[in-house]
Amino acid sequence: MGRGSTGSPTAPPEAPGAMRRRVDLLVREVLKFGAVGGVGVGVNLLVFNLVRQSTDLQVVRASIIATVVAIVFNYLGFRYFTYRDRDKSGRTREMSLFLLFSVVGLVIENGVLYTATYGFGWDSPLQSNIFKFLGIGLGTLFRFWSYRTWVFPVMPAETVLRAETFLEHEHPAAFRPADGGTAARR
Repeated sequence: MGRGSTGSPTAPPEAPGAMRRRVDLLVREVLKFGAVGGVGVGVNLLVFNLVRQSTDLQVVRASIIATVVAIVFNYLGFRYFTYRDRDKSGRTREMSLFLLFSVVGLVIENGVLYTATYGFGWDSPLQSNIFKFLGIGLGTLFRFWSYRTWVFPVMPAETVLRAETFLEHEHPAAFRPADGGTAARR
């Protein structure tokens, strides 16, 4: 590693196209997270409104029930769709962290609704849905960061490289082009 003008170490230059691949991977992750999260928002709002209409529960209690149902739905979607390629060896740790960060997201989400309802008296069905949705948005920003950082982390690059090298040596035919390499020479 070289030294920059400030004397601090500089990162080695990335291979051409590496930055583009990283951006593409992040975009795909955001889209998958958004797909699961979007359906989760629908589940959350549907359960919230069903509980509000069919019971006498207070608005925030109905919201907490809806959020818990959405958390369960989202865990399954994230584990088996969005982050299915991530390490699965530490399920107890993963579920514990998911639950911890989901509870923080629940507090953020329902804190917004609580403040609107009990702090400002905005508790009509329309206002409740608007502030529920706003709270979901703020909670989602926190959840995206925490899930990808702590719950479903990317495997270190050296681990992936070691695995690829091992597979190349164990199954070399799997890494040869099907056309015998003629396409690469064209």
